[in-house]
Amino acid sequence: MRVPRHLLRAGLPGLLATLLLAAPAVAQYLLVPMDLSQTNHLRAYGQAYHTLQAGEKVSWLLNYRGGSFLMRDSERARLDARLLDVRFEEIGESDLAAIHQTIAQENMEEVLLEKPPRIAVYSPSYAQPWDDAVTLALTYAEISYDVVFDPEVLSGRLQEYDWLHLHHEDFTGQYGKFYGVFHLEPWYIQQKQYNEELAKALGFDTVWQLKQAVAATILQYVEQGGFLFAMCSATDTIDIALAYLGVDIVPSPFDGDGLDADRESRRDDARTFAFEGFTLVTNPLIYEFSNIDTSDYAQLRGPVGDYFTLFSFAAKYDPVPTMLTQCHVNVVNGFLGQTTGFHQRFLKKHVIVLAQVEGTDEVKYLHGHRGLGTFTFLGGHDPEDYQHRVGDPPTDLDLYPTSPGYRLILNNVLFPAARKKPQKT
Repeated sequence: MRVPRHLLRAGLPGLLATLLLAAPAVAQYLLVPMDLSQTNHLRAYGQAYHTLQAGEKVSWLLNYRGGSFLMRDSERARLDARLLDVRFEEIGESDLAAIHQTIAQENMEEVLLEKPPRIAVYSPSYAQPWDDAVTLALTYAEISYDVVFDPEVLSGRLQEYDWLHLHHEDFTGQYGKFYGVFHLEPWYIQQKQYNEELAKALGFDTVWQLKQAVAATILQYVEQGGFLFAMCSATDTIDIALAYLGVDIVPSPFDGDGLDADRESRRDDARTFAFEGFTLVTNPLIYEFSNIDTSDYAQLRGPVGDYFTLFSFAAKYDPVPTMLTQCHVNVVNGFLGQTTGFHQRFLKKHVIVLAQVEGTDEVKYLHGHRGLGTFTFLGGHDPEDYQHRVGDPPTDLDLYPTSPGYRLILNNVLFPAARKKPQKT
């Protein structure tokens, strides 16, 4: 039975007491399966997160029944699972021993999650919660996060967080390159004015200078040990900004003057996270930043023919990419974004491909290390809204509680909680 949270929040202590008294005897462990038997994959991540918040450890059983979670049994854990509509199974010592034996013999691994990651989402004040698939997923799974933007980034606040998410922000200072279609729309004019005023307030002459400074600060955050996750146009625009630090690559409609004529000689791809050798798209009327993006190819396939395949990794030797690709399916429906995917020819050699459109050079999902930290990029905007046009209604995740695409997002949320391998018994 699932009891809506609003009943508890309405002040019904008797209901809570009744639930606790009616709870069955506590077993030794709870297994939260993440295979097709799970009723709500997305909120299962919230269940694991809440357990970490309560000071308990959680084992992530990589490749075991879709990447299941294992925790010690308690009345609190049972109640939380029921409130979130998460299916769990009671596990005793003999069951646990059998699971460990299976894990030891198969391409599986047990990773210990030790503490809840501190989460920040980079987002402007005018953004709505449904503008970003990650904030949708976090809210639905009841995982707490803070919102930061340029003032917080430049003042050093990122050091307070383990994990930072970037979505469809444009780090080139071209306002998403919406100029060709939307430059007369009130919302576009207001957002442009907001960013120009913010740049001036923070001591920058132009928005592109502000965004380049923010991108450089985020790079430093990762190099010092931060975990970065980006989707949609944040994936390629942050690398474009980093490659051209101190260089004007913005056409006149955005900043009032032309591009620097010597921009290519001042470019440095060594500063980027994932991409190199790409070509800029400098026409302000073209809704594209560079030739990294594969949106044109995805649109030709259409929603019926667009899907990508998750790669399989050796869990015992490559636990990190294995964590990031945990899912109950290995083929996932594709979804568009301003940046939908990435041409493999522009990837740096050290970048790990996590998912790809089979038979093509189109990479959907990638991961890499930079300094002491990591970055993970997922192309596309919303896993359950194929095209997601401007003005579309928000996605209702109650309709997609087992979404494979949203699971990939939430894998990244829990990834920073894994600090070391558990000791085998």
